[in-house]
Amino acid sequence: MAEKRTIQATATTGFSIRDLILVAVLLAAGAVLKLFVGSVINFFGMKPNFIIASYCLAILLVRPKLLECAIIGILAGAICQFLPGTPWLNFISELLGAVAMYFMIKVPFKFSKMDLNPALATFVSTVISGGSFVVCLFLFMHMETSGLVAYVPIVLGTAAIGAVLVQLLYIPLKKVLK
Repeated sequence: MAEKRTIQATATTGFSIRDLILVAVLLAAGAVLKLFVGSVINFFGMKPNFIIASYCLAILLVRPKLLECAIIGILAGAICQFLPGTPWLNFISELLGAVAMYFMIKVPFKFSKMDLNPALATFVSTVISGGSFVVCLFLFMHMETSGLVAYVPIVLGTAAIGAVLVQLLYIPLKKVLK
């Protein structure tokens, strides 16, 4: 007599292998673009921060939990240590930017039929990341606070560039990954 088969479903937690690979590829692409293209493109001191754009895009596509977003932010900060810039401050700024992205993707923002959440969420996350970087720069590097105002247009311009990039890339990547 044959035995009755039972199927048990196991709950999975954390990233799938597919999600890990996607996050890794996007962060690597962001690092390469920031290193090579980011140093060439410069609009009055504003240049795209491809690292922020890549983790914002990864968080949009993967929809990770809060802790996983924090890990993505810390990894992005670690990648920034290998690129030219101010060491250590990116750990704080990218962590805060990734956590902000987690909360921003929960806010629906549609205009007519177009989902503008990728642009809005990336803009806010970049402002939080860039703003916290500038604040840390002044706190830890003991720079004069009078120069803080000079960074405001740079952070806002960088956020606008990143928002446009992520909005343009999100829809085709989402369709390809489904």
